[in-house]
Amino acid sequence: MSRNRVPPGSDEEPDATPNQPSRRRFLQSAAAAATVGVAPHVRAQTQPAASLPSAPPAETRAPEPPRPVTLSVNGRAYTLQLEPRVTLLDALREYAGLMGTKKGCDRGQCGACTVLIEGRRINSCLTLAVMHEGEAITTVEGLAGNGVLSPVQRAFIEHDAFQCGYCTPGQICSATALLSEFNSGTASTVTADVRMRPPQLSDDEIRERMSGNICRCGAYANIVAAVRSVQGGNSGNA
Repeated sequence: MSRNRVPPGSDEEPDATPNQPSRRRFLQSAAAAATVGVAPHVRAQTQPAASLPSAPPAETRAPEPPRPVTLSVNGRAYTLQLEPRVTLLDALREYAGLMGTKKGCDRGQCGACTVLIEGRRINSCLTLAVMHEGEAITTVEGLAGNGVLSPVQRAFIEHDAFQCGYCTPGQICSATALLSEFNSGTASTVTADVRMRPPQLSDDEIRERMSGNICRCGAYANIVAAVRSVQGGNSGNA
């Protein structure tokens, strides 16, 4: 008669040998051991927040107060109360009330905010107003003199070089600087010989030099024609 006989209806498995534990008991022992090992981690995760070490509080700094900043814009001095973080674009629009300079992408990608600093074109959304004290700033409002439009402004009207007009102030400021750069001998990436200035601006030169100004209406052909006409002398000297 076998010593490992299991009574009918019992859920215990017969042992292979008298001294070997059943599979059920082995699994029960392994589960108990795993539970004991996990228990410390469970206790650590369920500790109340008050008992956990707290991180040191972040150091907070008071914002810099506004201070007077004097900007020379279109030949006029504007003394504005500005925080150091105010961009030149916001200073012109929101503080000086010169709304001709447009805020497009506010990331330096569209060129709608182009103004001239000492005759050099710059994206006003990417520079701080406090950096330009004592410099001559020219916006689209300052290109006309004594009620007379500049040659570039007239050329844009004559060649219908705009549609919605939102990018036009930046386009005109950029074109004005482009002509000055070309006349001073500044080369571009499409200039065939950087040692010699070509006698005329080609369409490729104009497109390359105006590539920082986006026209979402697609008036590029007329913009190129307007710039070429000014450089060719059809609308007066730039």
